[in-house]
Amino acid sequence: MSSKLLSDTEHGFSLMLGGPFYQFFLRIGLIRPPLDRVRHRMIAISMLAWAPLLVLTALGGRLTGGVKIPFFHDFEVHARLLVALPLLIAAEVSIHRRVRLLLLQFVERHIVTPTALPKFESILFSALRLRNSMWVELGIVAVILLPGSFLSHQILRLQSDTWYATVAGGERVSTPAGYWYMFVSVPIMQFIGLRWYFRLCIWARVLWQTSKLDLNLQPAHPDENCGLGFLDQSVFAMAAFLLAHSCLLSGYLANRILYEGAKLPDFKAEIVTVALFIVLLALGPLCAFTPPLITARRLGLLNYGRLASDYVGDFDQKWIRGKRPPDEPLVGSADIQSLADLANSFAIVRSITPFPFGRSSLIGLAAIIALPLLPLTLTMFSPEELVARLLKVLL
Repeated sequence: MSSKLLSDTEHGFSLMLGGPFYQFFLRIGLIRPPLDRVRHRMIAISMLAWAPLLVLTALGGRLTGGVKIPFFHDFEVHARLLVALPLLIAAEVSIHRRVRLLLLQFVERHIVTPTALPKFESILFSALRLRNSMWVELGIVAVILLPGSFLSHQILRLQSDTWYATVAGGERVSTPAGYWYMFVSVPIMQFIGLRWYFRLCIWARVLWQTSKLDLNLQPAHPDENCGLGFLDQSVFAMAAFLLAHSCLLSGYLANRILYEGAKLPDFKAEIVTVALFIVLLALGPLCAFTPPLITARRLGLLNYGRLASDYVGDFDQKWIRGKRPPDEPLVGSADIQSLADLANSFAIVRSITPFPFGRSSLIGLAAIIALPLLPLTLTMFSPEELVARLLKVLL
């Protein structure tokens, strides 16, 4: 049993190929099929958003000074355009390569049976049609052109004179760099971000529809997820995409801490909110398999419990109550090993978790959330105080 849609490495299922944006990049040469030249795209798109700001602020005398927050000292804009934006572009390659392989495991592990395969492929074809929708990407553009840039500019602006705006007479006047930032740089970031969220919605839809199929889940599978443990790898496939969110938060907090006198603990609510959002993006779609896993565990305990009762009853009659053949020795008997194997299988069934992800995913997510925020802890302690605290702990 095989699925051509998943086994085809060039033209098979992908969350990232297709759509007007992809076709446009094909025509101008920034993509070589299927998704090559990622470095070209990272550099070209990031420079389109960032380089004009560099030139315009230099011409306006706001590159390194002249205002409270010159361009070179704005950590938020650099985190957004030079770190998060390239990460979002680079993440497309990882998702393109690994999601197809993850979905292929449903077939290769016989979780999707031959009977359910046509429905499974129908789910994938439906996802591809949705991925290729011109109207969805046009809708994203409409959202950005109407309220998107205005809302983003209002939320992210600092209450100080900056390279992109000056406060005059109680009103904020944008500079030429500010206009480019508002009407070009921010919309580019918003479009790529919203396009990503749309692709994640497709991924969640595929998993949810697949979870409704008559799946061949194996309660005694050693991954303790009835064979679905491979879905855990989707978290690592999304690592660059998730890290971009943490970098955005880090840049946002850095500006508030350095230029508005805030303290890192003041932003506990923001940090927790972003952390929960990242966890939801990574693990939320996988929870579609929670009901099937709960059902598989319940049925597995019943079936393996009945099997164990039958086997233990026969074992008791044979070896405890003395009904074994007189010429069959106890030492070396395969019955003992079979009893141990059965006990191990029953233990695996009892340990089935209702979520197809494990400790490694949670640790990975914690690292993704924490790493960009670690430099901000230096704003709470001087380097000397930090070293002193470290030595006190270690010694």
